[in-house]
Amino acid sequence: MKQTHMLTRHRDIQNWVTDRSGRPAIARVRDRFGEERAQLKLRFAQQSEGRVDAGMSPCSWTAWLAELDRQNLALRVDPTGDCELVSRQAMN
Repeated sequence: MKQTHMLTRHRDIQNWVTDRSGRPAIARVRDRFGEERAQLKLRFAQQSEGRVDAGMSPCSWTAWLAELDRQNLALRVDPTGDCELVSRQAMN
């Protein structure tokens, strides 16, 4: 039986994403108070063909992983292959 995994190690995250033809992307968005923050995304070849996410820019793994740590996020991977960024506090 497969289980959901939480990935926090940079190497594990990068390997999981690149094995699925994914790449990191980042955007600057404003919250309801007008403060700017970084929004992390992962783009996968099958998702990004033919469409561009508004405001999303490809970025280096170094920048993306640094922001992941700054926001205290982890990558949750489901047995179906779906993934989502979640708070590391949700791991406990």
